[in-house]
Amino acid sequence: MSTAGDDPLVFARALHAWYGSSHVLHGVDFAVGRGETVGLLGRNGMGKSTLIRTLLGHVTERKGRIVIDGHDLSRARPHEVARRGVAYVPEGRGVFPNLTTRENLVMAARPGVDGRRGWTLERVLATFPRLAERMQHLGTQLSGGEQQMLSIGRALMTNPLLVILDEATEGLAPQIVTEIWRVIETIRGDGIAALIVDRHYRRVAAHAQRLVVLQKGQVALAGPADELRESAALTELLGV
Repeated sequence: MSTAGDDPLVFARALHAWYGSSHVLHGVDFAVGRGETVGLLGRNGMGKSTLIRTLLGHVTERKGRIVIDGHDLSRARPHEVARRGVAYVPEGRGVFPNLTTRENLVMAARPGVDGRRGWTLERVLATFPRLAERMQHLGTQLSGGEQQMLSIGRALMTNPLLVILDEATEGLAPQIVTEIWRVIETIRGDGIAALIVDRHYRRVAAHAQRLVVLQKGQVALAGPADELRESAALTELLGV
């Protein structure tokens, strides 16, 4: 079991998921604690994205139990999961291309399910000064790094309990990558839980409190990051 204390924010039990006839997740137990940063690792094709998409309600062929913030969301749809305080920064960024930076941010703004209002437009722009200079630019006019900043900023504007980041640094310049990891530390300092998928496993291990490694749709290894980051079992599972 991927443990996260006695009162986890996210709790999944015996998760199975399919894409058509392909059985991808095989009885996964998984949890994220309140305010905890978890790194989800594994080689390509081992089920990481499927687990994320199952938790978010995108994979409809699934069975097992999913509880988020005390609510049973085992059969929930994506908008119901989002309403419970889960924000998603997808691979590929997913900004609205025909809206301006300002419009992308403002349309996401709302207080958190617990009433928190810490992430305002002003704070997002202070965190990502580059966006402040491009408020009237359309999504299509932004660079890849700026789009990623916008995607993260939009997620934070929902004042979430949990942010899920799927390959948030993929294909970005080193300077932008460093900035995004800095923001992930800020998220953690705010008490927002984070679930991170990123192929740069050493960075994930350095910033996460706990690691979960998938192999062939099952949890192969899980534990505190400071115990696992240099372990032979981790490098063997990741093939590095």
